[in-house]
Amino acid sequence: MDELDAHLIAALKRNGRAALSELAAQLGVTRSTVRVRLDRLVQGGEIAGFTVLTRSDVRPDPVRGLMMLEIAGRGAEKVMKQLQRMPEVQAVHSTNGTWDLIAEIGTDTLETFDQALFAIRRLDGVTRSETNLLLSTRR
Repeated sequence: MDELDAHLIAALKRNGRAALSELAAQLGVTRSTVRVRLDRLVQGGEIAGFTVLTRSDVRPDPVRGLMMLEIAGRGAEKVMKQLQRMPEVQAVHSTNGTWDLIAEIGTDTLETFDQALFAIRRLDGVTRSETNLLLSTRR
């Protein structure tokens, strides 16, 4: 993979639906060059596939964070069900290591975020937590 391939992949990450002519203009090459390069990247496995982002994939919540949770005993399933009912909790992940669960939280303000953290800490079975705010996301 050379520099042109890297620029082509970067352009596709910005807009996976870009037309060959648009990509060619951005990269300063011909459409046929873009087509050949794209085919080669797909055939060689460098590009493993294409995807679509939907409106629900792009979170409108300006305040987002990850809350790592330690759960007492065998209460993880119960806590997970309670978390899934909270509108501020966008996803719940089970994990290994120090933390039993990780909750993705999104709210419109820091105050609402803080209220969600307090509500989660009050859940029966939550013994310890650590929260990290997400400052930026790159795709």
